[in-house]
Amino acid sequence: MSHTFHIPVLGLGYSIDTPLKVARYGISSVISIVDDELTERMRAYHSAENQLPYTIIPKTAPDARAKRITAYLNLVNDLVEKQFRELKIQSFKPGSDICRYFELQPETSQLKQGYDLMLEYPDGSQKYFFQNLLRELMHPGAIDVNIMAKVDKMNFFPDGSYLGDENTDALAGLRGFAYSNLRSSVTLSAGMNPKLYSYLETFADFQPDERGELKKKIILKVSDFRSAFIQAKFLAKKGLWVSEFRVESGLNCGGHAFATEGYLLGPILEEFKQKREEMNRELTGLYELALLEKGLTTRRQPQRLSVQGGIGTAAENEFLLHYYALNSTGWGSPFLLVPEATNVDDATLLQLAGAVETDYHLSGASPLGILFNNFKNSSIEKQRLERLEKGRPGSPCTKKYLCTNTEFTEHPICTASREYQVLKISQLQALSPAPADYKKQFDKITEKICLCEGLCSSTYLKYRIEKPKENNAVAICPGPNLAYFNRIYGLEEMVQHIYGKVNLLDDVKRPHMFIKELELYIDYLQKDLQAHLKDLTEKKQKQLYKFKEQLLSGIAYYKQLWNEWPLPQFGILELAIAETKLNNIFI
Repeated sequence: MSHTFHIPVLGLGYSIDTPLKVARYGISSVISIVDDELTERMRAYHSAENQLPYTIIPKTAPDARAKRITAYLNLVNDLVEKQFRELKIQSFKPGSDICRYFELQPETSQLKQGYDLMLEYPDGSQKYFFQNLLRELMHPGAIDVNIMAKVDKMNFFPDGSYLGDENTDALAGLRGFAYSNLRSSVTLSAGMNPKLYSYLETFADFQPDERGELKKKIILKVSDFRSAFIQAKFLAKKGLWVSEFRVESGLNCGGHAFATEGYLLGPILEEFKQKREEMNRELTGLYELALLEKGLTTRRQPQRLSVQGGIGTAAENEFLLHYYALNSTGWGSPFLLVPEATNVDDATLLQLAGAVETDYHLSGASPLGILFNNFKNSSIEKQRLERLEKGRPGSPCTKKYLCTNTEFTEHPICTASREYQVLKISQLQALSPAPADYKKQFDKITEKICLCEGLCSSTYLKYRIEKPKENNAVAICPGPNLAYFNRIYGLEEMVQHIYGKVNLLDDVKRPHMFIKELELYIDYLQKDLQAHLKDLTEKKQKQLYKFKEQLLSGIAYYKQLWNEWPLPQFGILELAIAETKLNNIFI
């Protein structure tokens, strides 16, 4: 791919059809396939928009989840292919989509350079020959999918009997992707699921064909080198190749935040840089041995490395690509302010455009019990507070994708549900804690929000396909980096900003992404320490101390990096302030 950035998965609905908006221009993006109800409704919508026949796949149909996902992905792929075919045959006239394809390319791209050269030719056979050559070199962006590996709810027949391991949510979702006609990648995130990883082996598309090519590839979203290597070895021993490691900042990201043990993004990327070739050799050996045992064609597979989380300027982008020898960078949250690329309803879009740093925070709102980057002004947060005022905490649980708790029930229920919160509050009341402790625990219980509906609502509102009496409260989970982007942007503007052709943050005071992440980690450490002051065990104290030492090690790395390669806009003074603040935390 000639573009050096991708659009990562954004919630459930925000990037559900992003490929239909950007893939024809060569831009890769990622679709969430957690919610098959969402994919089915979007298939109905886009079928109607394109005058295509649509036959519903009811929830009660055999293997409905997988079939719904397959049908939607096939539709998206067919529509993107149609868009791209039509784009390729257009005349190179100003304002045409084919010109837009090349004008969006980075200046370093051979396609862009070839396009600029073609424009200098006078009309004639040589110019037309050059134009046809450019057409042959064009490729659409990838239509990748995302599966949160551990969001893997078990499912049951109406009589309560278990549907079987192959029909858990994650495995059925994977099957939906595997049976689609896409030639793209599945991004596996949120930790390792051995059952899911083993299931990959049963699909031929993840194995090399007679030419040694992979129809479907695996991307691992990871937060450190060690876990990446462990997961990749597990897969390689099964004859499954990790085609890309997608490193994400633990805290300076959107959606769920998986804090590392104090490992900062710079040192993590440095470890990948230093050990990448060694890791590749070991993985290749394991992979080829597994393929030989299966009698399959062996061929050396490429392995990409990318990063995402908090990137905000062209200077940061360029440094990451070149210093750490990356293949791509991920730009997620800023694209929430680009209506041409993502699905944000008008009201939420205006809120995001006017938001400031304090409107974004790391919360306990996720029913999964994982830290969640949240937007304070969202309509679902307003709804949550209104329900509390009426004495009706929690949400109706209709989709049940995040049902994981069996504290009070035989079958798992969701901690954001009214059922769970009423039971949990009753338990709390029976314990009669001190008022301050009661409020603290009550707030923790009722902080949860329904992500299953909330992360889809914005899409339904944007396309005006919400159902009567459907909950339309919007949950949105940008990373803190979005605070520095303060208006609605066009696709060209954002892409030009990424490549340094314009600077959308020219007058904005913003810390370097490495500094911002460091500040987030220091705040996280302080809050974690404060939360355990009354019951600080020796084990927890050691963990906190190790966390602090790891942050100090990261600061030392950044100091050395700055001395060797002074980073644009990198605040060495801010680094010193952060170090002092960290040293004043006594554990």
